[in-house]
Amino acid sequence: MNYLEFENGSRMPIMGLGTWKSAPGEVYKAVKMAVEMGYRHIDCASIYGNEKEIGKALSELMQEGVVRREDLWITSKLWNSNHGKDNVIPAIKQTLADLQLDYLDLYLIHWPVVFKHGVVNATRAEDYVSLKEQPIADTWHGMENAVKLGFTKNIGVSNFSVEKLIKLYRVAEIKPELNQVELHPYFQQNDLVEYCRNNKIHIMAYSPLGSSDRPAGLKKDNEPVLLEDRDIELIANRKNVSVAQIILAWISQLGVSVIPKSVNPERLKQNLLAANINLTEDEMQQMSALNKNRRYVDGKFGEVPGGPYTAANVWDE
Repeated sequence: MNYLEFENGSRMPIMGLGTWKSAPGEVYKAVKMAVEMGYRHIDCASIYGNEKEIGKALSELMQEGVVRREDLWITSKLWNSNHGKDNVIPAIKQTLADLQLDYLDLYLIHWPVVFKHGVVNATRAEDYVSLKEQPIADTWHGMENAVKLGFTKNIGVSNFSVEKLIKLYRVAEIKPELNQVELHPYFQQNDLVEYCRNNKIHIMAYSPLGSSDRPAGLKKDNEPVLLEDRDIELIANRKNVSVAQIILAWISQLGVSVIPKSVNPERLKQNLLAANINLTEDEMQQMSALNKNRRYVDGKFGEVPGGPYTAANVWDE
């Protein structure tokens, strides 16, 4: 397993287990199976609604001697309803209680989108707060406090554009160390990846396989299906592996962390082994030629009549 190193010496496994959309009952089994197989990186978030179940699995794994806490890398995220310096610490304390942990390895601002405090699912304009009213900088100072108080070892962001990272860098005492974003062969985000590399910000790729099981409201008619790409299939057939494994191998070979979600034992094994597949320079170039600038998670959930957010201003595009 390859690792990404952080400024404080922390080492994050490049391959992890995603838990978004894992159904109740399934995520407990998936986490236990994954850790027993060798996974050491679990990506969580309070909004996924399954951190208590994950916490039960982690607690049992440690009690059973399968793994030590110091050998795990656990990521979680601050939800949109808990922006603001004073809301970060209560939020991370709740996540730690749910996960049955004393600290996180990484805590991220989930979206550069703010809901009113206490509004978990915003649906009306009055449920939202603009970034002028509630600046990211203020929330970031709460994230920095979480590090200083020992609740998390590292902090970062998710779904942040280059423009938002530049603004955050200007005010941050502790620099963001990672940006979790959608990244796959159809959406390669080359400018963002280059900026992050130049500024020592790691990238973690979510929806790396095209997120075909995402909610119906996030799907569009006749969208391209990444796992059915013929060019990737040709590479996979040559190496006698799956299309998914080739995609994961390509991402990890770019030096990007990747967190595919699965609750299927065979796929969990295949995903973990993908980090050991070596693509040739020619195969890497073939994969890079597939970019369509096609988002599967487009950020339109924040668009409501009269509201402060649009997909365009979330992504600064």
